[in-house]
Amino acid sequence: MSRSPHSNTLTGWREWVTLPDLGVDWIKAKIDTGARTSSLHAFDVTEFEREGEAWVRFRVNPWQDTHEDAVVVETPVHDRRAVRSSSGHAQERLVVKLLIRLVDREVFAEVTLSNRDEMGFRMLIGREALRHGYIVDPARSFLGGRAPREARRRNRGRA
Repeated sequence: MSRSPHSNTLTGWREWVTLPDLGVDWIKAKIDTGARTSSLHAFDVTEFEREGEAWVRFRVNPWQDTHEDAVVVETPVHDRRAVRSSSGHAQERLVVKLLIRLVDREVFAEVTLSNRDEMGFRMLIGREALRHGYIVDPARSFLGGRAPREARRRNRGRA
């Protein structure tokens, strides 16, 4: 049996994650081994060129059901790809590379930009990010710790 070159970090089925390069300290994410690529709720998505390269500007809502504390992001477009939703609907999405802090470790991951307004989580962490040494315990949650009380209240619209 070969050993993994990565440490094995245990994560639950949902976690509070940080997107350090975006200035998002807390966003609740679902850990989804059924999804290949991670996904982030993005709105006001605008593509543009910078020095001959494809870039995208978008806004991120870290909290459910509110536009408070939305963060404006500008980053290079890494790729475009067709993504099939759980309902079987295919959609072309922009892909960006983001640094994600999940359970006290940081990984770079490809992340699709999508409208997750109707979803229970603003972010989904897929297999490509998890292959960097994560083991998922589907019976547990928040193994990386809970966000501070104020962040949790804001996420529930009670701030």
